[in-house]
Amino acid sequence: MGAPSHAGGSGLIYEVFRQERKGQAFAHAGSVEAPNEEFAEAYAREQYGRRGESAALWVVPREAVHEIDDFADELQKNYHRVDGYPLKEKLGRARELAAKSPHGLSAGAG
Repeated sequence: MGAPSHAGGSGLIYEVFRQERKGQAFAHAGSVEAPNEEFAEAYAREQYGRRGESAALWVVPREAVHEIDDFADELQKNYHRVDGYPLKEKLGRARELAAKSPHGLSAGAG
């Protein structure tokens, strides 16, 4: 990805991301070939915005787009799944500690 992305012609490849409505996330719409940023913007407007189907566009040279695929997970937890939080284990340990405590737990404590 480091080298400039030239298509069959003399232009660079620009990736276009569009936002369908304000407040929504941007999504990859496609790419355009253009000799410079000014033309890339004009081509993107024509291709992805002329009929009012986009609220906003991002136009980025292809070599500026980088993949990130190595995410560190130091805690080895999956917070998108319920089992990422071992709640039953934590509650069990808390009850054991409370039972060993000289004050114990009572229903009215607070």
